[in-house]
Amino acid sequence: MTTIKPFRIEIPQTELDDLAAKLAATRLPAPLPGDGWDTGVPVAYLAELVDYWRTKYDWRAAEAELNAYPQYTTEIEGQQIHFLHVTSAEPDALPLLLTHGWPGSVVEFLDVIGPLTDPVAHGGDAADAFHVVIPSLPGFGFSGPVSEGGWTADRIGRVWAELMNRLGYEKYGVQGGDIGGSVSPGVARAARDRVVGVHTNGGPGPIPRLPLAEDELRSLTELEQDRVARIGRFMQEEFGYIAIQSTRPQTLGYGLVDSPAGQLAWILDKFRAWTHPADTLPDEIIGKDRLLTNVMLYWLTGTASSAAYVGYVQGQPWGSARENTGVPTAVLAFAHDVPIRRYVEQENTVTRWNDIDRGGHFAALEEPELLVTDVREFFSDLR
Repeated sequence: MTTIKPFRIEIPQTELDDLAAKLAATRLPAPLPGDGWDTGVPVAYLAELVDYWRTKYDWRAAEAELNAYPQYTTEIEGQQIHFLHVTSAEPDALPLLLTHGWPGSVVEFLDVIGPLTDPVAHGGDAADAFHVVIPSLPGFGFSGPVSEGGWTADRIGRVWAELMNRLGYEKYGVQGGDIGGSVSPGVARAARDRVVGVHTNGGPGPIPRLPLAEDELRSLTELEQDRVARIGRFMQEEFGYIAIQSTRPQTLGYGLVDSPAGQLAWILDKFRAWTHPADTLPDEIIGKDRLLTNVMLYWLTGTASSAAYVGYVQGQPWGSARENTGVPTAVLAFAHDVPIRRYVEQENTVTRWNDIDRGGHFAALEEPELLVTDVREFFSDLR
């Protein structure tokens, strides 16, 4: 089946009423000593956002914003795939496939669709126009749940290549971060004769296996040594969510699909840890409404466990090197990111590397203008 069907988000009011009732009946735990971020999302902060979600957040406005863009579904390898497909009016626009990560969604890219598809209206040049395709990862949002395993980055890359083939695109670029940073080069491995360039924020990997030998560590730049140190701290202080999601995603899912406050807290914890600067609350960087719309795509579709399953159970075994396709690859490394060029170049042909002293993990949400500029510049010579 290769049919592409138009899709609109139309959530029944009964589901929103049920959400409101659950939010009103939220039972929060007693604060742990200090009620700080070192033990997780503070109770006082979550209580404030739960109240905002219940009394002020407007899903219908968010739904209308999403539905303002053409959306579709198609079945590939037995899996429903949901995607946005926004074409440019510019005749020479380059198709660009954008892939989100966890705990993100297609919501990540809402602020870059306009600048990418209509650059003239956003201070750019017509020659920089893109047609954008933004799929929901298998198991995420309206591409969920999943009915089988095996959703590695390379398999998703193969599915994305088939999606672009169904849309009739012969040549195109790919861009992504987090899971999308691994999937994007996977598209190039599946269709190297069609992908003109791979752009990643945060890097496509791999990262070094720690601890590094002393002589290897000394050979790195000061910035790279800082990134190695932060990778080490992440493995010690933040790895818990990966351990749970990669081993017991179903058990975790029971709490997240039944408690909106639990789902919100699980996602908020990462937005606090991965936005930049770290001492600024995530809603002050991204905004409460955008944060909640992203959470809503998990809540309304009940895909917390399937997203965890695809994102963290299906990964490629450590140490299994991927093929370098030779496709030109760009790395846009924001302040929170930890890519190290010599390791990235083991599997990727890096032709552009840009270190930025601000910005976090969620590039399209935090620094949309910087991301758009870097994407435009990278692909300008690859069209």
